[in-house]
Amino acid sequence: MDIKEIQNLIKFVAKSGASEVKLEMEDVKITIKTGSEKTETTIVQAAPMANMPQMAAAPIAAQPIAAPVVEKVDEDAKYITVKSPIIGTFYRKPAPDKPSFVEVGSDIKVGDTVCVIEAMKLFNEIESEVSGKIVKVLVDDSSPVEFDQPLFLVDPS
Repeated sequence: MDIKEIQNLIKFVAKSGASEVKLEMEDVKITIKTGSEKTETTIVQAAPMANMPQMAAAPIAAQPIAAPVVEKVDEDAKYITVKSPIIGTFYRKPAPDKPSFVEVGSDIKVGDTVCVIEAMKLFNEIESEVSGKIVKVLVDDSSPVEFDQPLFLVDPS
């Protein structure tokens, strides 16, 4: 099972409303749990491989994921909401000692990296699908985020 299949499974479970899903295969055991406070925890464990020689796994490169864009229908109706395309941990900076990708007031264009979301030890760069100015950051740094959770408000004008 590759990382794309696992991410699609996580998205499916998040949308389905199921409280817990377990999947066991020959070499992987996956348990996805959703809590009552809409927090989602994913635990992936490799099943023990008896009588198998140790093999080095090739590193998997994180690929940029475009964030879905949805408009809000309230007092922020003139702003576009950038939402999380996956569940994981939200980071505003590429590294602890580096500056944030964007701040309130930052001008962004399509394809600019606005944040990083860590999912299963992979750091996914989230790119903007809109151009405009960041009006509000809706998530604290190093906070867990859910699929489709609002991250930023962008003024497209």
